[in-house]
Amino acid sequence: MEQQTYTIREMSERFGLPASTLRYYEEIGLLTDVIHTESKKRIYTQQHIDCMTAILCFKRTGLPIAGIQEFFRLENDIPGNIDQMVAILKEHEQNTREKIERMESDLEHIQQKVRYYSAVRDAIKNGDEMPSWDSCGCEEKAQ
Repeated sequence: MEQQTYTIREMSERFGLPASTLRYYEEIGLLTDVIHTESKKRIYTQQHIDCMTAILCFKRTGLPIAGIQEFFRLENDIPGNIDQMVAILKEHEQNTREKIERMESDLEHIQQKVRYYSAVRDAIKNGDEMPSWDSCGCEEKAQ
């Protein structure tokens, strides 16, 4: 069975990235083994889709490009580098958990502001007394 292939346009559309980003990832060694036809067109495979999925996951969760490059470099010799790979992933997991906690706290603060300013809007609209922050169930939290 012949392996499914993809053009740079298909990859670009699939991942919502400009073609220049895909070329850049190839240039810096994140996307490897990209086939180039005689007419200089790039051909991608499922391996590249899997790789791009990992790259974007790492990027969305804040791992810098250099960290992604290091992880993929280590992946070239998994048996020899497995401890380093697990350490990188565990550290990144912890950093991601901390970001999620900060974002949850920030989301809570935004939700409090929505409640407060919605109450202010309603007071203005109805000609009522302006609410206080505390009357809307909003509490200042130490950051």
